[in-house]
Amino acid sequence: MTCIHLRSPFRRRLTQVGGAALALAAAATPVPRSASAQEPAAPLAGEESPLPIDPAVRIGTLDNGIRYYIRENGRPEGRAELRLVVDAGSILEDDDQLGLAHFVEHMAFNGSEHFSKQELIDYMESIGMRMGPHVNAYTGFDETVYMLTVPTDDPQAVATAFQILEDWAHLLSFDPQEVEKERGVVIEEWRLRLGALNRIQERQWPVLFHGSRYADRFPIGEKEILEGFAHEDLERFYADWYRPDLMAVVAVGDFAAEEVESLIGGRFSGIAPVDDPRPRAVFDVPDHPGTLFSIATDPELTFTQLQVIHKQPFRPLRTVGEYRQRVVEWLYTAMLNARFFEIGQEPDAPFAFAGHGQGALVRSKESYGFFAQPKEGRVEETLRTLLVEGERVARHGFTETELERQKAEVLRATEHRYDDRETRESAAFAAEYVSHFLRGSPIPGVENDLELYRRFLPTVTLEEVNRLADAWIVEENRVILVAAPEKKGLEVPDESALLAVVAEAGSAETEPYVDAASDLPLLAAPPEPGEIVAEERLEEIGVTVWELSNGARVLLKPTDFEDDQIILRSVSNGGSSLASDEDFLAVA
Repeated sequence: MTCIHLRSPFRRRLTQVGGAALALAAAATPVPRSASAQEPAAPLAGEESPLPIDPAVRIGTLDNGIRYYIRENGRPEGRAELRLVVDAGSILEDDDQLGLAHFVEHMAFNGSEHFSKQELIDYMESIGMRMGPHVNAYTGFDETVYMLTVPTDDPQAVATAFQILEDWAHLLSFDPQEVEKERGVVIEEWRLRLGALNRIQERQWPVLFHGSRYADRFPIGEKEILEGFAHEDLERFYADWYRPDLMAVVAVGDFAAEEVESLIGGRFSGIAPVDDPRPRAVFDVPDHPGTLFSIATDPELTFTQLQVIHKQPFRPLRTVGEYRQRVVEWLYTAMLNARFFEIGQEPDAPFAFAGHGQGALVRSKESYGFFAQPKEGRVEETLRTLLVEGERVARHGFTETELERQKAEVLRATEHRYDDRETRESAAFAAEYVSHFLRGSPIPGVENDLELYRRFLPTVTLEEVNRLADAWIVEENRVILVAAPEKKGLEVPDESALLAVVAEAGSAETEPYVDAASDLPLLAAPPEPGEIVAEERLEEIGVTVWELSNGARVLLKPTDFEDDQIILRSVSNGGSSLASDEDFLAVA
């Protein structure tokens, strides 16, 4: 039903109308202001211009401050993705409320003005929706998000879904008996989440968020407070933070945008603004000199993980020029990840996988860093490999061939997203609009994305990409986290050992990277073409079977799941069962 959401330090950033009209059974409703669709800024003329907003999304603000995002999208057909977004999470809890942001989220499923606890669940099941896949919510440090997926072929179902969202926004019941029943549920959830990764996290995140409010505001809260809080403490959090100026409604799906906009105005315009609201503060994660370490083990952990995190100031992404800088950073990230992948293919690689990335950490901080899954007993080797490769880039930079290859790959990927824009699912758009409301993440749309990439990629120089290593790989505000199984015979390095690796890597001799990637074609000489000697049509599954002149059979099935994509798979009978005894190990 619910989940705790903690943002990953390495959320990757690198990364489209139809509509059965809804004869919505709502009476005439107030028309919200700012109701028209956003037009793209005429902006691509200068880098100081604001980033355009995808014209396919209709963004507006009601008089009481509630923001809304509406987009018509026919994938999947006959469905709508709805979100109620509250710009409030566990970071805003008072000291006597630790865990109550998450508890409020639970109470949204335990009764409101128009739905008793079971009525809401019964209703959603009656229209074919289930808890979890179609009805859910999560609580994070900085936000709480409620999610509904509803069918759009029934106008009443859509209207009722917006009634549910409105109830969640300001009409929760907080029935005392239901609060007490849910107290046990949340405490049990607190107990059940104490698995290996959660135990590791609770030991390491206070180091990562050293000196900040985030270090002691885990969304799950504290058991003592969950056991003993007064009901008015719970209701106080709801009254303080569930208010129009901190809310957004997101609707993406197979519907008519005007009718959904009317529904939103009718349901949400009447929510009164709060007089003298509490300030919605943004809490900093303080800087610190040098490197902090956390080495944690757990007997239930089944693998080792290593992270090297550089905490960075939050940077807005509002202008065309700021977007260009992110293009530079995405190229840097992709090229270094390609090097890590290459190292990982070597037989003696110290890690199972490794990579790096830059992205949001919390509302006030970004992060850049390395992550890896070291092979057993090879944490120090892995750390040295990551740091030395970073030093190699800082000292020698990337090569022109790496940059040009990556530019081509990024442009190809962007063009593929553009070609595939009509098949993008509504949930993906909804997630983008939630992020735009909460963090100001850009939503230029794939058409503008493609135009920006085509404009900027040719202008990015090797020199400006290479400068990032010196700017990002620094000793200040660095945190190194190691998590490993606790078992006999497995030695885990301590802080002094890791410090020695850091010092060694910083002074290690490095040679410039040699780009050995081949630009030769896959086949030096294409084979002589054969011909189709027989054809069979399997109408019931839409498959055509060809028999080729060399005896091979081809099964062909056209689909429209994604544009500009062909998936090939080749299968041959045989395998290890046909190998001789002496060849078996080589085959396997």
